[in-house]
Amino acid sequence: MHAGVSSTRTLTITNHCGHTVWPGILSSSGSPQLETTGFALEPRQSRSLPAPHGWSGRLWGRTHCTVDDSSGKFSCVTGNCGSGQLDCAGHGAKPPATLAEFTFDGHGGLDFYDVSLVDGYNLPMLVEPQHHGDGGPNCVLTGCMMDLNAACPAELRVAAGHGGAAAVACRSACEAFGSAEHCCHGEHGNPNTCWPTTYSQFFKKSCPRAYSYAYDDATSTFTCGGGATSYTITFCPTTASIKSVGTDAAALGGGGRAGSSSSWRAAPRLGSTGSLVLLGVASAAALAHVF
Repeated sequence: MHAGVSSTRTLTITNHCGHTVWPGILSSSGSPQLETTGFALEPRQSRSLPAPHGWSGRLWGRTHCTVDDSSGKFSCVTGNCGSGQLDCAGHGAKPPATLAEFTFDGHGGLDFYDVSLVDGYNLPMLVEPQHHGDGGPNCVLTGCMMDLNAACPAELRVAAGHGGAAAVACRSACEAFGSAEHCCHGEHGNPNTCWPTTYSQFFKKSCPRAYSYAYDDATSTFTCGGGATSYTITFCPTTASIKSVGTDAAALGGGGRAGSSSSWRAAPRLGSTGSLVLLGVASAAALAHVF
C-alpha cells in the first residue's frame, strides 16, 4: 500500500465488561483522524471504525462516567480526557489508564502496536490482529487480561470512594511517587540507568506482554506486515475469548488472576503520558510521533 491510498483496515472495539465503557481515542499530531474520539459501549456491544492509511494514536476505556446536572459536563472517574464531553476532541487520558497504542504503515510498511501500563491500569484489554495472509512472526495478540485492580498494592490503589475498599484503577509508581527512578527521568532517563522496579515488576509479572515501564521494549512491542491488518480491541476479555484465540493467549497471563465475564462488574462510584520506548531504532522512529 502506498501513501495516499485509503486503507480497508478497521479497529473493532468490543466491551465484554459487565458495565458500560466509554472508549476514548487520541490521534497523534499530524496523523489522519478517526471518525470519532469518544463514544459509549454497553456490555456486549461492539463498534468498528475505519482506520486510514498511516493512522497513529492511542485508545483506552473510560469508566464510571456521568454528566453533571448543573454544568452539563461529561466526566469519568478513570481514563477521563477532560474535554467535558463524550468526544475527547484532542485530549488524552488522565492516568491511570490501560492504553492500546498503534502506528499503521510505519517503518518498512509495518504496523507497530502495544498495550501499555506505563500510565497505570484501569481495565483489562486485549489487542488481537486480524491479518490476511502472513502477518509475520511478531504479529500476535497482546494485552493485559488480569484483574490488577484487585491485586494492586495499597500505595498505588485508586479506591472507590473515600476510604472505600474496592479499587477502580491502579496507578503507576511514577504517578504515585514522581521520582526520577520510577519515571525514567533525569539521570535515569536512558535504558542503561532506568531499570524495572518492584512496582513495574508487579505489572510485568501479571501481564508479561504489556509495557510495564518506559524501556520495557523487547517483550512489549509487536508488528504486523501487509498494510491491511485489522485489529480487535476487547475490554474485559472473558475466559471464553481467551480460549478462542488459542494457546498464544497463555502468554498474556502471569501471576495475576484472569477474569470471567462476571469478574469485570462495575465497582462503586467515586465522588471525583507515560512514555513508550520501542524495540530497536526502526520501532522508535516509527512510533516517535505517537506522543
